[in-house]
Amino acid sequence: MKSISGTNLEQAKSHNRRVVIEAIRTNGPLSRAAIARLTALTTQTVSNIVEELASSKLLKADAPQKVARGQPITPYSINPSGAYSIGLELERHHAAGVLTDLSGTVRARIRRAIDRPTPAEAMPILAEITEELQRSYRFDRQRLLGVGIAMAGRYATEGVTSLTPIALPGWQDFPVAPELHNLVGVPVLVENDATAAAIGERLYGVARGLNSFVYLFLGGGIGAGMFLDGHLYRGSRNNAGEIGHIIVVPNGLACRCGKRGCLDRYISLGAAYEYLDIRDPDEHTQAELDALVENGGEAIDRWLDAAVEPMRQVIDFLELAFDPQTVVLGGQMPSSILERLVQRLEPLYDPVNPSAERNIPRIMIGATGNDTAILGAAALPVFSETNPQFDVLQKPVG
Repeated sequence: MKSISGTNLEQAKSHNRRVVIEAIRTNGPLSRAAIARLTALTTQTVSNIVEELASSKLLKADAPQKVARGQPITPYSINPSGAYSIGLELERHHAAGVLTDLSGTVRARIRRAIDRPTPAEAMPILAEITEELQRSYRFDRQRLLGVGIAMAGRYATEGVTSLTPIALPGWQDFPVAPELHNLVGVPVLVENDATAAAIGERLYGVARGLNSFVYLFLGGGIGAGMFLDGHLYRGSRNNAGEIGHIIVVPNGLACRCGKRGCLDRYISLGAAYEYLDIRDPDEHTQAELDALVENGGEAIDRWLDAAVEPMRQVIDFLELAFDPQTVVLGGQMPSSILERLVQRLEPLYDPVNPSAERNIPRIMIGATGNDTAILGAAALPVFSETNPQFDVLQKPVG
């Protein structure tokens, strides 16, 4: 079982509530005694927190279980209908939204065709999708934690774009989160697509329960989302993971960033499109692009062969720099192509400690497929409300 340490300090009550939720989310149904053992919290503290979470319907009591000695124990599990979240995705040719419950199950889904919208065009559409999702599935709206949105690009604080997303020109310095909040009236959280996907995989996917992993999001470019020692790592300016512009081939292919030999030029859907002679992806729907990539034949084989060594290099760098438990591959790249890429990566470069026993593969493929970004977006409000906040333990008392 996975353990996570709590604290009995009164000022860290919020942290402890999150620790209890995390223990149950990671390990499955747990009794109060089992929660106390896993979290290092006192039995009384756990009892108080469980009662509070059960009263607020975030936890539910399961059927009592008989034990060898003493009274039956009552396990507690996450209550799927205890809270809901909305995830939004904005791409060149579509806007989409999902309503998920606390378990990550999709309860409603909406998609709208668009054409490279400006902020003025996109915000009302996103607000309309948010409202329609709430009407399409009957639930207590007081239990809506908020809205998450995943977009390509970099972000400053408070959900303001700090660099124009290449796929959606005209968004530089636009306050996405505040503007959407004004329209929908609930909290709005914005993350780049790689970070949102990493959060989704940790809550509901193959990285569930892992403390340290790197998620590589392969889309038009390549970006990374990172969890290190249980913390989501954003960097000093909230833009950690912009690995697409690491130089992997000195004096290699020219990149639009101005450098040569960037990883984006070798490992991305954009690079694959070049091998397929797709000169303007905007002329195709995403479904058409996916089909062209999956059925790319020799052209995709040539791209895969060219992509293997740069990918080995970046995995070696990530393992040496961050010592993750695993590297997860996902994003907009079709799963069948990701599987072929992973097969070609062996043999990887030797890890730091080749003799160490491993029970987790060095490379894993994400569980959410093409829904990666939007499910990650829906996970943002859940993560914000339930993930342990270790920084509260560093705040001075009084």
